[in-house]
Amino acid sequence: MMTPLLDPTMIVATSGLLAIIVIAAALLHAWNGWLELKRQELGRSGSRPAAEESSGIGTARIELADLRERIRKLEAIASGVEL
Repeated sequence: MMTPLLDPTMIVATSGLLAIIVIAAALLHAWNGWLELKRQELGRSGSRPAAEESSGIGTARIELADLRERIRKLEAIASGVEL
């Protein structure tokens, strides 16, 4: 007669439980690492130099001017005016 601790069902159940614990610990460690990476990225983005911000504004202004020009051309085409 087998002892209850050496029963194959008990061995499989214990192994499965240990595997779940190991996987959960690894996922928790990875999650904490990802959160720390995002904290560092947010910390760096808050300390951008003013030159980088102004270049972004300049690019946005150029794109806005380009869109306005396109709209003006489309309105001219719609009204039948040759450019």
